[in-house]
Amino acid sequence: MTSQRPAPDVLVVGGGLGGVAAALAAARLGSSVVLTEESPWLGGQVTSQGVPPDENRHIETVGAGRSYQAYRDVVRTLYREGLAGELTAGAAGAEHLNPGTATVSRIAHEPKMSVAALDRMLAPYEAKGTLTIHRGWQPTSATVDGDRVTSVQFVDSAGSRHDVTAAMVLDATEDGLLLELTGCEYLLGSESQDETGEPHALTGPTDPYDQQAITWCLAVEHRPGESHVIDRPTEYPFWRDFTPTFWTGPLLSFTGCAPPTREPILWPLFRPEDEWSLWTYRRIRDRRHFSDGGPDISLVNWPQHDYFAGPVVGVPEDVRQRHLTGARQLTLSFLYWLQTEAPRDDGGTGFPELKPATDVFDTPDGLALRPYLREGRRIVARTTVLEQDIAYDVRPEGPRLFDDTVGIGSYRIDLHPSTGMRNYVDFAAHPFQVPLGALVPVRLQNLVPAAKNIGTTHITNGCYRLHPVEWTIGEAAGALAAVCARRHRSPEQIHATPELLSEFQTLLTDTLGARLSWPDHVLAESRQLEIAKQQRKNS
Repeated sequence: MTSQRPAPDVLVVGGGLGGVAAALAAARLGSSVVLTEESPWLGGQVTSQGVPPDENRHIETVGAGRSYQAYRDVVRTLYREGLAGELTAGAAGAEHLNPGTATVSRIAHEPKMSVAALDRMLAPYEAKGTLTIHRGWQPTSATVDGDRVTSVQFVDSAGSRHDVTAAMVLDATEDGLLLELTGCEYLLGSESQDETGEPHALTGPTDPYDQQAITWCLAVEHRPGESHVIDRPTEYPFWRDFTPTFWTGPLLSFTGCAPPTREPILWPLFRPEDEWSLWTYRRIRDRRHFSDGGPDISLVNWPQHDYFAGPVVGVPEDVRQRHLTGARQLTLSFLYWLQTEAPRDDGGTGFPELKPATDVFDTPDGLALRPYLREGRRIVARTTVLEQDIAYDVRPEGPRLFDDTVGIGSYRIDLHPSTGMRNYVDFAAHPFQVPLGALVPVRLQNLVPAAKNIGTTHITNGCYRLHPVEWTIGEAAGALAAVCARRHRSPEQIHATPELLSEFQTLLTDTLGARLSWPDHVLAESRQLEIAKQQRKNS
């Protein structure tokens, strides 16, 4: 049975960070919005995929816009309200509380806290009736009339079918699925140097199936003195002996492969708190912050269980499911190896005290609800951001400055091993901008990308895919959709008309609190840090 509902101004397909930010922005600007999400949780990579926020060093000040900082504030407020347990006085009073005291993030926290924070931020618009959220909705097809998307069809978790018509349609899916369903021009996988001119692009032909590894994350508690060894996974013998051709030895090891030199590097599991370790890297619960003690909890998203045996985007469904199962098996095999065979500093083997934290995702094995997808389909856009625009080695003087900027971001160009059996690609990028042209398709008039599917390349996706950047993209997309719906304009018209572009940028900064450029001192500091790093490397 297909249901019909009043047509909203804006339909946001996908409830990850980009989708949530898009829905918030459009609702704040007065649009009626429908937001759909496949999983039970909103938040995408920070919730159902189990990836604590990867952020820049200026995130607490000038490193993000007002709404992303508000999201982080709500997370901390929920901790102080006791939603995850009573904090110690010291933790409750910390201005920049980091619940996990993680090294990867200044606010590593339990996924359910982000679920609650995002729900709280959206609740006022749901209460007003301007925002409707449908969880468990999977997009299945789309209706397109010429260069306009007229409706999108869904099936919900109960099997019922729905058809949603909207003036503006946003693709905030994790893999850019709506681009394919609507016939939007898109790219997938790795471009060649001949196509983009990027120094780190493929030297051979473009390969749509050369995609970054996915990771099926796992929540684990540390319970010293106890034993919680899981049943041996079916594929454990294969993964225990698996040695990638570009690696330094077996994948399941504490010795990895340092990018870009490929020299062996040690990844210790446990170390004192003042030293780096895998455990503290993505720890989401530091027991010292809580009055009840309880166990430490860490999110296992480490190099040893990146799954690059085959792609999961743009392949037949049976192939996709086989690789998703393989990713789950790899993660569970890694856990079993840690529990039973991993070398200890005392000369023994195994850490049986590592226990799957089943209540983090409410899953029986502690695995995240969904796999972490680092990339998917990317639109063919009016503007494509290239390595030459932002990479330090290519532009040591600074990043390209875009006149049509709609946001900022900062992260290294970081690509994990690929399904083309290529090792890490990891090098410095300047703090960068998000150009509006990267959100404007070359043809479709009312479709806007709102997540990791904007006009980047396989290479530049490596720094445009992180949490605050996805939020920034979503916010700009939601605001653009609201303006287009209200003024009966297309995204291309906003982008191509100087007066309309200037008005839109003012709306972003003055109404939504977005940041469109980096302060000069941040750009200068970034250059100086990279110069110092290069000097240390060469000395």
